[in-house]
Amino acid sequence: MVDAVEPLKARRIYLLLRERILNGALEPGSRLPGELSIAAEYGVSRVTVRRALDTLAIDGLIDRRPGSGTFVQENSSVQPIVADLSNVLSHLVEMGRRTSVRLLSFAYVNPSESVAAALGLGPGERAQRSIRVRLIDGAPFSYLVTHVPERIGVTYSEADLASMPLLGLLERSGIVVEEASQSIGATLAGPDVAEALALEIGSPLLSLTRVVWDPSGQGVEHLHALYRPDRYSFHMDLVRTGAVGARRWNPVAKPSTARPEPKKRKAEGPKSLKPKPRPVRVSNQRRTST
Repeated sequence: MVDAVEPLKARRIYLLLRERILNGALEPGSRLPGELSIAAEYGVSRVTVRRALDTLAIDGLIDRRPGSGTFVQENSSVQPIVADLSNVLSHLVEMGRRTSVRLLSFAYVNPSESVAAALGLGPGERAQRSIRVRLIDGAPFSYLVTHVPERIGVTYSEADLASMPLLGLLERSGIVVEEASQSIGATLAGPDVAEALALEIGSPLLSLTRVVWDPSGQGVEHLHALYRPDRYSFHMDLVRTGAVGARRWNPVAKPSTARPEPKKRKAEGPKSLKPKPRPVRVSNQRRTST
């Protein structure tokens, strides 16, 4: 009788071995025990252990050498991306330069009511919808679904989107990006997302929804992004401000690491801090995995 794979037990062994590799208990270059030894240690079948090891190999954490054994990779992890929440738009430009992208879908569609409302689209107005997977060092870390008003989407092609960051394409089209609003949560990977991100179905993901506006308050991009938490994280620097008895934490914007482009600046008076009117923002609280 052939032993069956036990998915939950395979996942547990994968997580246990992964933790031991990442915390240094299993040192880079060291040899792992054989499949039979691991199976006996955890009381599972050999095929279950093999499934866990296959997943570790896909993650780049181990090297399986036929006839020699299984070894911890010398460089056993993809360097994760850390997003600065206090400097969102600059981070997007920099990330586009550091990573590569794979375009999965490009089409013009009638968006959902929530997306149309967030972008301020009129009745029947279509949006350019794309699905992309972003990679770092060849490893996928994000699954991105974007909607852009059709009048803007027609200014770039499918080939453009497959080779350039969307924010750069918007600016090339003459769009001035001024503000963004975003919400962050968590969800589980469905079949399509799991396959695209090289994960098991049901794996935990970071979820982000972002709406970007131009100076007039018109929505120019709606993004729903799903991230592998082992390859992407959010970071924010805080400073304590306020009078005694009413002190609170406030975010501190870090300077962008992108190389600044020289430009001439004209003297100008102080700008008004009064917010510009924009369409009513509709909070998109749905957490979907596709």
